[in-house]
Amino acid sequence: MRIDEHFVPQDGAITREVDGRKIDLRIALVPTVYGEKVAVRLLNAYVQDYTLTDIGLSEAHCQMLQDYSKKPFGMILSVGPTGSGKTTTLYALLKLLNQPNVNITTMEDPVEYKIDGINQIQVREASNLTFARGLRSIVRQDPNIILVGEIRDQETAEIAVNAALTGHLMLSTFHANDAATAIPRLIDMGVEPFLLASTMEVVIAQRLVRKICGVCRYSLPVADAIKAAEAHPDLKKYFGPGDKTYAGKGCVACSDTGYHGRMALFEFIEMTPEMRDLIITNPSTPQVEALARKQGSGSMFEDGLLKVKNGMTTVEELVRVVEPPRKATK
Repeated sequence: MRIDEHFVPQDGAITREVDGRKIDLRIALVPTVYGEKVAVRLLNAYVQDYTLTDIGLSEAHCQMLQDYSKKPFGMILSVGPTGSGKTTTLYALLKLLNQPNVNITTMEDPVEYKIDGINQIQVREASNLTFARGLRSIVRQDPNIILVGEIRDQETAEIAVNAALTGHLMLSTFHANDAATAIPRLIDMGVEPFLLASTMEVVIAQRLVRKICGVCRYSLPVADAIKAAEAHPDLKKYFGPGDKTYAGKGCVACSDTGYHGRMALFEFIEMTPEMRDLIITNPSTPQVEALARKQGSGSMFEDGLLKVKNGMTTVEELVRVVEPPRKATK
């Protein structure tokens, strides 16, 4: 970063070793009317060693992702807001796919974690190395698997879909509130519905929640948990007589917060024949969601509710990141 420049946005990185652990700091700086504002993201190197189970995927979802990742072509899309762990999820999947006889190439901005055996390319706007331009070059490198850090525009979306159609397994992220929203948004961006229906394999949506500290965790009555979270009393309908909730008292291990580490809440939409037929009709988000639920897809709220009952996170964390469905059942 240029220390003599104070009027343009800048990005940079710092690597430090703290208590024997390597930590990467991603620095983002923007000029404001009151001076420069800095945001720092802390990236622990151990995160790149996460498995699919470590990030919060159930055994059934792990198996589903592994099955789709074995296909020779198609697209696996991870969606959610900035900072929801989308890239970490795809990295965990790449770890399973990373073999000496498999050519894996990524296009990222920035390259957050360096992985041995994978060709990782950093986007550089200054030299016109954009996602779209880099992706065109990647497909000429005879890759088996391609990861595009983010689909940002129509050009990148079209190239990614065509790459998935022509014999490549494509992994990418996309900004959408949930899995059902991603499909209409891609169509609105200019991707042809019939191409999307032909290439998409599964859409994963996720949010991050804090995990209860394992050292100071204690059982908390459901009514007290809902009251402490200042959540709507209607949440009681999601809990049965035998259900329990948990919280952390706060201790030295968690710096008196009651939480230690984070995990993701997930929802999946699989591309069944019925879903592919629906996509061709240019559906709305409610139509995609209705069919997904009919076919057994659970919501992020339902995944979070299960993790609350299993003592992994709190009601407070759940309602902080995910809204309960309007029409709910126990």
